[in-house]
This record gives sequence, structure tokens and C-alpha cells, in this order.
Amino acid sequence: MVIHRLLGVLGAVLLLSALSVIYSKYYSHLLFIEIQKQERDLDHYEIEWGQMQLELSMLAEQNRIELMARDHLRLIMPLREKIIYIKP
Repeated sequence: MVIHRLLGVLGAVLLLSALSVIYSKYYSHLLFIEIQKQERDLDHYEIEWGQMQLELSMLAEQNRIELMARDHLRLIMPLREKIIYIKP
């Protein structure tokens, strides 16, 4: 009678242990899929960051700013004697 109870308890423990192994394997697979998705997103963001850096450097070029000011805003460079320098 005690042996039957002991075998029942051991069987239940074995079943719970097997279910725990299955759950942990499933959960680790879900985590692996999430990691892969995050790595793909990171690659996409790194590419986008590089493109933005390139665009920023192109837009910040001095001659481009001067051309935009002259063509679109119709600004002109003031004469040398009209420039006022402020010293700190």
C-alpha cells in the first residue's frame, strides 16, 4: 500500500517534471523567435540611421545652405563694410 502511494507520487513528480521540460523548451523557442525579430528590427534601424546620417551631412553642407538661401529666400551676402562683428 505504501509502495503504491510512493509510486503514484513519483509518477506525478515525473509527469510534472516532463511538463516543465516541455514548457521551458517551448518558452525558449518563443524567446529565440523574439530575439530574431529584434535583431531584424535592429538591422533595419541601423540602415535607416546610416541613411539619415548621410542625408544630414548632405543637407548641412555649407554651399547647399548658401544656395538655398540665395535661390529660395533671395538672400544676398552683405557688403564687407556692412558686416558688424560682435566681440564677447
